[in-house]
Amino acid sequence: MNILMFGPNGSGKGTQGAIVKDKYNLPHVESGAIFRENIGKGTEIGVKAKEYIDRGELVPDEITIPMILDRLKQDDCKNGWLLDGFPRNKVQAIKLDEALKAAGLDLDIVVEVLLDREIAKNRIMGRRLCANDNNHPNNIFIDAIKPDGDKCRVCGGDLSTRSDDQDEDAIGKRHAIYYDTDTGTLAATYYFKDLAEKEGKIKYINLDGSPGVKEVTADLMSKL
Repeated sequence: MNILMFGPNGSGKGTQGAIVKDKYNLPHVESGAIFRENIGKGTEIGVKAKEYIDRGELVPDEITIPMILDRLKQDDCKNGWLLDGFPRNKVQAIKLDEALKAAGLDLDIVVEVLLDREIAKNRIMGRRLCANDNNHPNNIFIDAIKPDGDKCRVCGGDLSTRSDDQDEDAIGKRHAIYYDTDTGTLAATYYFKDLAEKEGKIKYINLDGSPGVKEVTADLMSKL
């Protein structure tokens, strides 16, 4: 089962991806981790990527996509993979589709987590980190995991916020890229949705990200 996941920051995409990964024993292939691995190992393509990163430039798709394909061809991906964090725009979606087909790699399922932009922003800004365990879910804007005052709902530990979670401008910029239906990430999702309808080889799943984690998970599992 080869899966591609989309969802705006704050939608719970990472949480659902981790659940799918564990349930089906799939390697989680994430673009940022691939960059770090190749740069750390000093691979030829990693060295090239680092040159762009050191100059503060975006790494070209001609470098990024071969990195991703190389990862998807590794032994632990033979029985399936979960790709997350790429593509981020329509051009990348087209190039990734072409590269996968050229490499003989089938994309089986695309999951799109749907969430209103304002709700996504509030979820990001509402996140609170427990001093004892960052994995304890606390969010002042989600009733099911609302903290106990200024204390962790799970263990009573002190809570704090991440500085980038409170930067509305930064959140706005990230969401502006994702919610762009002409050239951005949503345009990439629409590209694969059109492919699913035209070719009939891809299963496209729309997932409402507004309910609680358990409800979203149950909906996802019923559709996989």
